[in-house]
Parts: sequence; C-alpha cells; structure tokens
Amino acid sequence: MTSIYDHIEKLWRKRETNPEYRRLIWERLVKWRREPTVTRVERPTRINRARRLGYKAKQGYVVARVRVRRGSLNRIRPVAGRRPTKLGVKSITLSRSSRWVAEEKAARRFPNLVVLNSYYLARDGKYKWYEVVLVDPHHPSIVSDPNINWICDPLNHRRVFRGLTSAGKKSRGLRRKGRGAEKARPSLLAHGHRLK
Repeated sequence: MTSIYDHIEKLWRKRETNPEYRRLIWERLVKWRREPTVTRVERPTRINRARRLGYKAKQGYVVARVRVRRGSLNRIRPVAGRRPTKLGVKSITLSRSSRWVAEEKAARRFPNLVVLNSYYLARDGKYKWYEVVLVDPHHPSIVSDPNINWICDPLNHRRVFRGLTSAGKKSRGLRRKGRGAEKARPSLLAHGHRLK
C-alpha cells in the first residue's frame, strides 16, 4: 500500500520527464522570481522531504523559501592607479554550498528562530530556491516535545553560522571518516593550529 508521500516522491523523481510537472514548476518560478529573497510559506512545497528532515505541522515550526544567486563571484578590484595583476577575479568559488548560504539568509531574516534543516526546490538560469525549516526554541510546544527540545539548548544558538547543520557539515568535509579525513576535525583552522 503506497502512501501519499510515496506518490509525491515518485512525481519529484520524474520531474524532468513529466511535462505537466515541469509546467507546474515553471509557473511557480514565474511567481517566485517576483517575491523577496526570503519568504515565509504556510506549508512546505515538498511535504515528504520536510517531514523526513524533522518538520511537523504544529506551532513552533516555520518554513521559509529562500532564493540564492547561482554561479561564481566576482572580486572587487581597483579600476585605476597602480594595481597588482588581476588573478582570481571572475571566478571566485565559495567554500560554502548554496544550500548553506540559503540557511544563513533565513537565519538572518528570522533571528529568533533556529535552523533545523533545508532541502532543494528548483532552479533557473540565474537563481536556486531552497526551503529552510526553522524552529522556535522558546515555544512551549517545542520545549515540551522530547524529539526536538534538544534544539532549545543554548549550545545550538546560531548553529547555522557555525556549520552545525547538515549542509554545513557536508561543506566542512565531515561526512568522511577515518583514513584521508585526518585534517577535517575538529576544523581546518584547528588542524592548522595543531601543527604549529
């Protein structure tokens, strides 16, 4: 017996080949481009993915849709006077993933909430969209829930800016263990200090 979540997952996997689903996504992108960078939404677009990452449809949970610009960055350089050779100007690649950047944008937009996790939504030629699940650590329904009240600990304050979310740990190289990952823990900076 298949559930509604299984049906949504099958639709999502075939989103590139299903013309109706592609048209639906395209219509959504037309509307999303006109919205602000961070937009709070009532319910998740991919409910199965949000539930898998810890979202629950009750008070204390917030979902935000975030837009991130695609592509590499340009370094600001002087345009006149004596200046060094222009090396690494047009293609500066961030060490953080765009998903991590989206989580940080959402955390700055809602400073009283804590980022739980995020997932990919869509992209076009210029932007990527993600949905970020945030939690209010001071809400009574969160404090009394034993499955999520670990996020109320002060140690998890601003956890997205310290790379403690799933996207942050992946960008820091913490998905690897054992041989070949000796320099990743506790951080690249700490490893450099340890060698001095």
